[in-house]
Parts: sequence; structure tokens; C-alpha cells
Amino acid sequence: MRVLQQPVEPGPAYTYVKAIMDPTDTSFDRLSCPPIGARYNHLKNPAGAKYFFALDLFNSAPVLPTLLGAVVEAMRFLGERHCTLSIVEGRSTDGTYDILAGAGEEIRKLGAKFYLDTNGVDPKGGEIDRILALAGLRNQALKPLIEERMSYPRDTIVIFLNDIVVCADDILELLHQHIVQSADMSCAMDWNDKDNDILFYDSWVARGITGDTFFEIPQNGEWKFAANLFWNDPLSKQRFEAKLPFQVYACWNGVAVFRAKPIMDKEIEFRRSVEGECVMGEPTLFCKDLWRKGYGKIQVVPSVNVAYTVKEGTSAKAVRGRVADSVDQTVEAVHDDLIQWKITPPSMIKCVPFWTAPSWVSSLKA
Repeated sequence: MRVLQQPVEPGPAYTYVKAIMDPTDTSFDRLSCPPIGARYNHLKNPAGAKYFFALDLFNSAPVLPTLLGAVVEAMRFLGERHCTLSIVEGRSTDGTYDILAGAGEEIRKLGAKFYLDTNGVDPKGGEIDRILALAGLRNQALKPLIEERMSYPRDTIVIFLNDIVVCADDILELLHQHIVQSADMSCAMDWNDKDNDILFYDSWVARGITGDTFFEIPQNGEWKFAANLFWNDPLSKQRFEAKLPFQVYACWNGVAVFRAKPIMDKEIEFRRSVEGECVMGEPTLFCKDLWRKGYGKIQVVPSVNVAYTVKEGTSAKAVRGRVADSVDQTVEAVHDDLIQWKITPPSMIKCVPFWTAPSWVSSLKA
């Protein structure tokens, strides 16, 4: 683990840190976000639960004011002493590490735990299997939950974010639905600007409760059906269009909230496919292992829409909606439309190691 020898001085890193810690700072282009409403008061200062934020970041400076700004704002609302932030940085050349180290010092001053580690592995470099490398990075960010497991209550909740642009109310709505729905894992919807539309991004990882991809992708890999989400799953489509949470087999979608217990108990970890198993992304395999261990209450919360640049995030909010478009955040939550959970997964799921070679395989067996 690297540490800065001196505090962050005025300069590029200092300017980023200032913007991260102050949501009103306009030094950088950032996502416009609303104030936090009373809907989430039940999440504040929990009696036992801790919130464990985890990220893997590489050359992420452009999104840090929005991304970490939202995390810090959420932590302040939840109660900093109940929050941990664990970040693994790797190979950045844009000052990401120095920004993170400077922000970490400020976050510690708030009373939260902060971990910053590094990893030089390049998942796309060809020296190591890409999924194995990504799994290792995710496990590294979660390492404090295992190495210091006695410091965390059994009901600790993990909030694992990609390098996205997100608002604090997105994070809090995911946490809210995770608790209200008694879910094991809860995901957002992530989007990108493609083919002159805002289309669902995490198509290789996500699987609906039917076991199929969220939209049909033909063998040529074209996204010409991307606008027709859940075309063969009427209930999920209905709930998606109504902005109501719905059950899926697997998701990640830019940010995922899940129970820390299976990690702390070393029941599961992120991994690559074993011999004879369909080659899938490490989040899909993570969900598969959750089902195997009896943690199959996995949901998508479609009112939470995120993207990977400020420009795309602004467009995604405009086209796909903000949380406040679906719920009244100004009053404390008294009722939510609950999912009728299926306790067993679909018998088969679509396997697409390459879009040119789809097949159907067992949802639980290797």
C-alpha cells in the first residue's frame, strides 16, 4: 500500500479533493444532484449495521468529483462512524492515486474508516486472464471485511461501485430497497449513449429471472433490439416500466449492494469460471454462487440510473429518469411495492462467452 509522504498541497489533486468534499463546488463538470430527502431517514445511524463502500479505480479523475462526492455525501447522511470506504487503485497516470489519498485524509477526519491499496495488474494486458484479474481486484477491495471481520457486524452491507457518475440519492435508494425488500443483492441500471439512444450497458453480465439477457443480442453482436428490454418476461417488463424493483438471476449494472456476511464467512468470493463451466463475467458468477448458498433474492431497482461519464449520466437521468421521478423523497417511506421472491433460480441461463456462440446451461451446476 502506498501512502503520500506529504499532505496534499494546493494544486490539481487538492482542487479535486476540495470538489469531492464539497457538493456545491463547481470547479469541475459534475452531475447535478438533488438534496437528500426524509425518505432515507431510517438508514441513518443504524444500531448495528455498517456500510462498506468498495471501489476499483483506474484513470478515474474525471468522474471523481461526482462519484466520490456522492459517496461522501451518502456517508455523511448515514453517519460517518458507521461507514468504511475501501479503494483499490491501479496503474493510473492521471493523478487518480494522489486525489484518492488526499480525499482519504479528509474522509478519515470525518470519522469514517478509509483504506487505499494498489494493484498493478492490467486486466486487458494479456498477461493474466481478464476475468481472473477483475475478480482479484474486487476481492482486494473487500479484503478488510475478512482481515478485520471482528470489526464489522453480521448485518454489514456492501456498496460496490464501478467508475460511474452517481448521486447520493441513487446510493440511498438502492440501500433503502435492499432493506425494505429484504434482498440479498440489489443493482441499479447502467446506461451508455449508443446508436443515438440511451441503452442498457451491462448486457454481458446481467440475466433476467428467465435466465436470458435483458435484451436479445443476435450472433452478430448488434444491439438493434436493445430498446426492447425484457421482451420475453412480461412481469419484469411491467415492473421495469413502472420503475418498481424486480427479481433477476444476475446483475451488477454499475453499482451493486449486497450482504457482507457471505464474504466475511468466506462462503463466496469473486472468481473466474472453472474448467467445464460457462465463461461468464465475475459478477455473474458471484450471483450464481449466491444462489447456490441460498442468497437468491437478487433485484434490480430501475429508478436508479447511472452512467460512466458526466455527459452520459446527465442524458441517462433525462431519458431514463431520476429517483425523484419515481418516489417522493421528501417524506419518510411508509410503503413500497414488495417483490414476490422466487426461491429457486431458472433451471437454465444463457451462456455467451462470445456473442457468436450462445447456448443454454444449468443455472447452478458447473
